[in-house]
Amino acid sequence: MTATASPLRVGLIGYGVAGSFFHAPLIAATPDLTLDTIVTSDPERRERAAAEFPGVRFAAGADELWDRPDTLDLLVIASPNKTHVPLATEALGRGLPVVVDKPLAGTAAEARALAALADERGLLLSVFQNRRWDADFLTLRKLIEDGALGDVQRCESRFERWRPQPKGGWRESGDPQEIGGLLFDLGSHLVDQVLTLFGPAVRVYAETDVRRPGAEADDDTFIALTHASGVRSHLSMSATAAQLGPRFRVLGSTAGFVKYGLDPQEGELRAGRRPVPGTPWGVEDTAHWGRTGAGESPLTGGGTPVETLPGDYPAYYTAIARALRDGTAPPVTATQAAATLDVLEAAGHSAREGVTVTLRS
Repeated sequence: MTATASPLRVGLIGYGVAGSFFHAPLIAATPDLTLDTIVTSDPERRERAAAEFPGVRFAAGADELWDRPDTLDLLVIASPNKTHVPLATEALGRGLPVVVDKPLAGTAAEARALAALADERGLLLSVFQNRRWDADFLTLRKLIEDGALGDVQRCESRFERWRPQPKGGWRESGDPQEIGGLLFDLGSHLVDQVLTLFGPAVRVYAETDVRRPGAEADDDTFIALTHASGVRSHLSMSATAAQLGPRFRVLGSTAGFVKYGLDPQEGELRAGRRPVPGTPWGVEDTAHWGRTGAGESPLTGGGTPVETLPGDYPAYYTAIARALRDGTAPPVTATQAAATLDVLEAAGHSAREGVTVTLRS
């Protein structure tokens, strides 16, 4: 940003978990962005937002933004999944660049239609895949790039939780229109990460289950991918894991990497801590560092500790601001999101039919 340029004005639709814990704080922490308007009709959410972001404006519905699109430079959609496509379509049609929380859509075809509309209008369209800036993912990516593991052969990646009682709400709804369940929720992150690391998938096998009494959507899901590169990825996501496995177990031709525990940034944001430019953020305690080695168990102290790189969720919106200013590609593209949805759709088909699905390369 030049000394005379004003911060880009951002409208945020939705102030639930995604909007309040992730998008709003990260937007506010980005020097070249300002949180201009939050769309929520909930009085309690408005009160909380006003206390944290003095001067922010409010709208009860997206229609109020459509009446003044020229007062915003970017629209962020953090509302329930089923609203992503219609809201993004309307925003792009009115000339607004858009960031959409994952998943971009319920199908890859819808995602590609949105990408085509954005290209036609010459507008930015990006998807908030913040887990590309997880501390453990950044560490693993560097290990791979540095050749520390040799040729990667297998990647095991997990998001596991112990939540034996369903919370309810649209995320756990069995209505397909809601696009709920773990496959499209945590699966969006896990699939995006391995496609980023190892390239496109050519075969998909999956198992989805509804384990908890009263639950409607999948809450215990497994996906096996074969990448065109030859790497195999095994992805597990569960709300019913009474014992948690390693976040990553990655095996290469010369060494492996095992890492337990989750990136600290979500916990920090939920606890009310906020990133401040120039100060440490996303730093993991040394007790949670992963280990590399060959023929040794990290559970008994084998292998070599690997310092976890700091997590960097703020980097996403910094890159979005740069893309808006310079016309460069956004940090996550709609085309990449569509590739993730190809895998998620194939996984759903595989689980329903009990078959392995081949994807076009």
